[in-house]
Amino acid sequence: MKKFARDLPHFLTLFGILFAGFIGFTLFSYDKGFQIAVAIATASSYVIWGVMHHFLHKDLHFETFIEYLAVAILGLTILFSLVIRG
Repeated sequence: MKKFARDLPHFLTLFGILFAGFIGFTLFSYDKGFQIAVAIATASSYVIWGVMHHFLHKDLHFETFIEYLAVAILGLTILFSLVIRG
């Protein structure tokens, strides 16, 4: 529980990044180009957040970076397919 309390500001920041990305993606549903820009910005922020989080905890490894990058690319692939199809 103590570790969770210590990391709470980090996770609230992550939640804020993802929530802002969701709101931006939803609000700009009329502009596919801007939706793509919001998705890329959100994915990039997610990767940067992950790197910073693990760097601060001194457990950043190349594999960790690749994992965050893979999740971001997967999310972008899904969102791009929604934007292009829609």
